[in-house]
Amino acid sequence: MHRRAESRIGAWWSKPRYPTAPIPTGGLPPGIPYIIGNEAAERFSFYGMRAILVIFMTQYLLSPTGHAQPMPESEAKFYYHLFNAGVYFFPILGALLADILWGKYNTIIGLSLVYCVGHMALAWDETRLGLFLGLGLISIGSGGIKSCVSAHVGDQFGRSNHHRLSEVFAWFYLAINLGAAGSTLVTPTLLRQYGPGLAFAVPGLLMALATWFFFLGRAKFAHIPPGGRNFLKELTRGDGLRAVLRLIPLYLFVAMFWALFDQSGSAWVLQAERMDRRLFGLEWDSAQIQAINPLLILLLVPAFTYGIYPLCQRYFDFTPLRRVGAGLFLAALSFSLPAIAEHIIQGGGRPGIGWQLAAYVILTSVEVLVSITCLEFSYTQAPPTMKSLVMGLYLLSVSVGNVFTAGVNQALRMTGADQPGGLLAGAGYYWFFVVVMLGMAVLFVPTASLYRGRTYLQDQTLSNDANGVPNENPE
Repeated sequence: MHRRAESRIGAWWSKPRYPTAPIPTGGLPPGIPYIIGNEAAERFSFYGMRAILVIFMTQYLLSPTGHAQPMPESEAKFYYHLFNAGVYFFPILGALLADILWGKYNTIIGLSLVYCVGHMALAWDETRLGLFLGLGLISIGSGGIKSCVSAHVGDQFGRSNHHRLSEVFAWFYLAINLGAAGSTLVTPTLLRQYGPGLAFAVPGLLMALATWFFFLGRAKFAHIPPGGRNFLKELTRGDGLRAVLRLIPLYLFVAMFWALFDQSGSAWVLQAERMDRRLFGLEWDSAQIQAINPLLILLLVPAFTYGIYPLCQRYFDFTPLRRVGAGLFLAALSFSLPAIAEHIIQGGGRPGIGWQLAAYVILTSVEVLVSITCLEFSYTQAPPTMKSLVMGLYLLSVSVGNVFTAGVNQALRMTGADQPGGLLAGAGYYWFFVVVMLGMAVLFVPTASLYRGRTYLQDQTLSNDANGVPNENPE
């Protein structure tokens, strides 16, 4: 009797608590609503905090004795982009934890708690101590879950419903931008009316809600087990190593797009302080202008998914890499408009915020072409045991772009080249990034044409590469 009881207990203990493969269905996987809800709340927390970060550092930061001690603009831009670089560096570490040891679900839950503590530090202490401690913990928490969350979306799909993966990644991106739009409008108002404590606390509460919502969906998810030794074997030989080596050159080009894109939260915000911000009959805070981006996403994602892409496909094969290439050229155009606005400001004028609005329309179109495409593309090009790692490598391109921007700003601080009369003062700063972006876009074209990859899902290997060319050795 005792042995039979032990046998039953052993069988119960060894039995998986949750599904370990995609749940067969022709419709959407049952866990998708929990993932989308989690993403909307988490993005509210992140973008709400980040929207006010530069304004906080340049206007509200306190000394240890409680006196005002704001940063110069160049220093604030340096730390802003250094923080972004950290956020998009830690996905690699989160991916390794998920793919080798913990699995994606456990990694997301554990690091989300670290994320919550980081928000608490920002809300509690308005000095540099609270700032750096909070940003450090948020970098680890937010960054660590990034590669896991997007890969976790793809893990829910199998051969019976893989055709809906593009649709769900589009909705996933919409959830990101719903959260971002709401928080970017709300937190600058909270900062202005109630101060940094409440403005940083509200995003923290949303992160706690996001964690709870993800926990509620645990029984609905496919929990793909970590690869362990198989991950290491695949990484060091065979398909895994080849996939990584093929993707890295592409990601280096995409990094320059992020070097430009993330300046909408730093250089563009500081420029908006010197512009006429009356728009649609309202006077906007400089930090609130960033809400244009996620609001445009809500319009442009459906427009591209159901209109522009099908229309283009009628006349030529608009492959993922061709979308990315087109986006890189448009990125340079988007940055030229703030450059012109900066010329007007140096001429003693006060240009309207419409200059940035037009730039946001182009930049957001680029985001759809580059970011959403890379998100799905990265997942499909990764072998089954390496989904999180490849997502982490893609996100590392965001970190590299922000390191480049932070380095440029640090060099300007040290050399004084951003001072009046300097080489990169005023509009020269923006034209520098336009020229570099154009150069990278031109070089991307031959690099992408040489790419040959393979498409993987969790329970299926497809036989065409990303350019529509049959694989040499399909399995």
